[in-house]
Amino acid sequence: MQNLLSVWIVWLFTGGWLLAQSVPTRLSGFIRAENGEALPGANVVVKGQNKGTSSDANGRFSLDARPGQTLVISAIGYQTTELTVDNRTDVTIALRESSSQLNEVVVVGYGTQDRKNLVGAVTQVNADQIKNRPVASFEQQLQGQVAGVQVSANTGVPGDGIYFRIRGNTSINASNDPLYVVDGVFINNQSLQKITTQGQANNPLADINPADIESISILKDAEATAIYGARAANGVVVITTKRGAYNSKTKVSLNASAGQAWAPKLWDLVTGPEHATIINEAWINDGKPFETRPFRPKDQLVNGVAGRGLPEEQPTYDRLGDIFRTGALQNYDLAVSGGNQQTRFYLGGGYTSQQATLRTNDFQRASFKLNLDHELTNKIRIGTSNIFSQSNRTNARVGDGPQGGILQAALHTPTYLPKFNADGTYAKWAGFDNLDVLINNTDMQSISTRYIGNLYGEIDIIDGLKFRSSWSLDYNIYDEYEYWNTLTNRGSASRGLATSSISKNTVWINEQTLTYRRVFGGQHSVGALLGNSVQGNLSTQTQAQGTNFPSDAFKQISSASVTTSTSSRTRNNLASFFGRVDYNFAKKYFIEASLRADASSRFGTNNKWGYFPSAGLAWQVKQENFLQNATFLSDLKLRASIGWTGNQNGINDFASRGLWGGGYNYQDNPGTFPVQLANPDLKWETTRQVNVGLNVGLFNNRIGLEVNAYSKYTYDLLLQVPLAQSSGFASIYRNDGEISNRGLEFSLNTVNLESRGLTWNTTFNIAANVNRIEKLSLPVDANYATQRLLEGYPYHAFFVYKQLNVSPENGDAVYDDYNKDGILTAADRQYVGTALPKFVGGLNNTLSYKGFDVSLFFNFSYGNKVNNNNRFFHESGGTRDDRRAINKNQLNRWQKPGDITDVPRVTTQGNNYNLNPSSRFIEDGSFVRLNSLVIGYTIPKTLLRKVGISSARVYYNGSNLWLLSNYQGPDPEVNVTANPTTQAHDLGTPPLPRTAQLGLNLTL
Repeated sequence: MQNLLSVWIVWLFTGGWLLAQSVPTRLSGFIRAENGEALPGANVVVKGQNKGTSSDANGRFSLDARPGQTLVISAIGYQTTELTVDNRTDVTIALRESSSQLNEVVVVGYGTQDRKNLVGAVTQVNADQIKNRPVASFEQQLQGQVAGVQVSANTGVPGDGIYFRIRGNTSINASNDPLYVVDGVFINNQSLQKITTQGQANNPLADINPADIESISILKDAEATAIYGARAANGVVVITTKRGAYNSKTKVSLNASAGQAWAPKLWDLVTGPEHATIINEAWINDGKPFETRPFRPKDQLVNGVAGRGLPEEQPTYDRLGDIFRTGALQNYDLAVSGGNQQTRFYLGGGYTSQQATLRTNDFQRASFKLNLDHELTNKIRIGTSNIFSQSNRTNARVGDGPQGGILQAALHTPTYLPKFNADGTYAKWAGFDNLDVLINNTDMQSISTRYIGNLYGEIDIIDGLKFRSSWSLDYNIYDEYEYWNTLTNRGSASRGLATSSISKNTVWINEQTLTYRRVFGGQHSVGALLGNSVQGNLSTQTQAQGTNFPSDAFKQISSASVTTSTSSRTRNNLASFFGRVDYNFAKKYFIEASLRADASSRFGTNNKWGYFPSAGLAWQVKQENFLQNATFLSDLKLRASIGWTGNQNGINDFASRGLWGGGYNYQDNPGTFPVQLANPDLKWETTRQVNVGLNVGLFNNRIGLEVNAYSKYTYDLLLQVPLAQSSGFASIYRNDGEISNRGLEFSLNTVNLESRGLTWNTTFNIAANVNRIEKLSLPVDANYATQRLLEGYPYHAFFVYKQLNVSPENGDAVYDDYNKDGILTAADRQYVGTALPKFVGGLNNTLSYKGFDVSLFFNFSYGNKVNNNNRFFHESGGTRDDRRAINKNQLNRWQKPGDITDVPRVTTQGNNYNLNPSSRFIEDGSFVRLNSLVIGYTIPKTLLRKVGISSARVYYNGSNLWLLSNYQGPDPEVNVTANPTTQAHDLGTPPLPRTAQLGLNLTL
């Protein structure tokens, strides 16, 4: 008995104590960043066991743990840390930021993912890295930043249209632009402009202030984009705007900058004497008498007509110097953000003013941003995102056409012709307006007023299961006006001409999503998304025009004696259901699949619905045991995916229906007429894409490499196919044609130096894309009859007469008789290249040392062709005389036997200058550009604390400071028209400006 009592006492004081220690303790904690801000979504796991939790929106967590156990705490973008459990029941854990890109959270369709867990091809750009470039829209800031994305400006006018392609062109009549999503709102990127500016179109995405953007994700392959279904064939650009942070003090940020923009080296035109010499030489080469040459002594009469004076007597007028100016740039952004345990907010305002280097073109934008999130309870959240903006433009006609073309009047009027007549009145030549008249009297204005916003509610039903509902709206009013007074050609023909147009576009969306995420067994992670979406789009336009005004003092249409008006209204609807599932085992093996079903009102009754599936696999090879000892290898992942996406953008809202039109009146009686033939079988364009990717990280991710190879094949192209005249209709919408794109993308990020306060980082990307029209029943001729869409050739293909050489004996151009029939006809036009580049990319180097930072960014394009239409008119060999200017390259013409040149002898006869289009004007558009140079200095915080400033940085930013190119125009990166089938036609378009700015960033 005594022994039993002794055992019981020992057990009581030892085993009982051990039993007490085995009882878990409920531990609560707060996870924050070093700056004190709460970290929601941080993972807390008991080391060696399959249990854990995540911090809530306020950074709080709780779980059962025993003293002596170790907790592993991790969060995306922060270094993982460990904590040994003791007797405390409440702890605060501060995490330090990590510089590794693998730890980034990447925004994808309807959610976010850890970068190292991505299956699809997604590139995310931090907006702070590109925000200082002085352009009107964020897409232009992306130029050269992302492998596989081609971005170029059509003109040097701020706020004009942008050419933006992700992995090539996939359509002909439908749109090739990507889908843009801003905070979950599908926004319109099609211009509402109706009053022409000679082929150009204002960019509606310039309504968004880049300073409000936090990050931009480019979704490229089908695995990433298929969740957006019918709108994602051309890729998706997901924009996330800035928000406040929970449990953080209020922060005030100011960015102010000012600077100048100026034109690069412009067109080099001949002087007045040189122009006269060329015309006289052509006269003589035509076999006409020397005595009758146009430029001869003024007192020498021929058939009663006096000479124009000798060549050396001709004056030279610099019209280009009159039209180009130094433009002023200003930008101001102010933001206030912060939050408490339940609410976070971001409030921002911005103002941008940019003068184009081409006179009368100005762009101003005022914007207001409000993002608000609030927790009603620890399970219910509501919030809103709002963008309000107004963009004002003073426009001018640039591009093709003499009527009101302000750059045409400066660039194409011969330099020897005077600006004023002998009686002091304005001189006009060759159908062009007088330049001074246009500078002082062009009156074209537009105002874009826009709201983009959404309202959402979110509830945690059970642990891991979340329901979200949102309403979104993109509402845009575009108000434009022009008046041509009687001093202009357009106005004088009708005693004043005024046009007013108001266009409205409304996109509304209602979406519901149910998401589920669960980790079980410590090795298995499962996620699911189920949702539906309903979208409506309504567009209206009203236009009025007036002519015959009492005087130029009256500009309102109500003052005109003759008025006309038109109006239109169109709408479409889209209903969608979508789902996605993903699974990963031990963070080594990943699988993801999605399916979206879309029904559009645009398509025929037989094909309303389209179905767009995708699937992807990834293998995190680095996590395998056989690579654990490979310490130099930080990351190694293989990815593969396949998916289908659709396209309906770019066709009209009733493309499948038989339509009747009103307004076909007879003797004041109303009438209707059939205007479109029905096609109930019309269906979606569909793109199938296969992607294989590799991600490699070396030496603690100081070297990061990503490679993607893809194949895109688009079929059932939406085309307007011509019909026989006997049908009574000109064309019909039909699915006809196939296009392929195949490419390779390469991205490299390196930390070259990181020692004693000095860091040097480099990013480099290059991408190649091969485009081919696989099937097309009928060729499509683009504008200017130089580009053609033809089966077996790439998009934007140039078909011209190929000049082989200039004969050294007689100076005549020698053209290739392509079909060998002995004569030059249209059948001899042949393919000489495409506007699509073989390679595009960018290189950025960033250095920082003790508060100083320098960033040097180059972008490049190789292998693309440009049609230099200005040269076509400027090197006319005497065929145009006083109707067009002549450029300096014409002086390199053949003049005597033995001359070696590619510029034929000047003459108005034969094929030297009368055969069009000629390969002589199809030039190599390859270039390397110093896109951006930024030099900054961050003032030490020890100096700032005395005045209550948290941080301050001053900087210089220069853009487009250097260009290397063999192109004979000022800039190869221009396009005369916004027509999607036409690219790289240079005619009367202003080049990209060079800019320099000084700026200040302040945070209070």
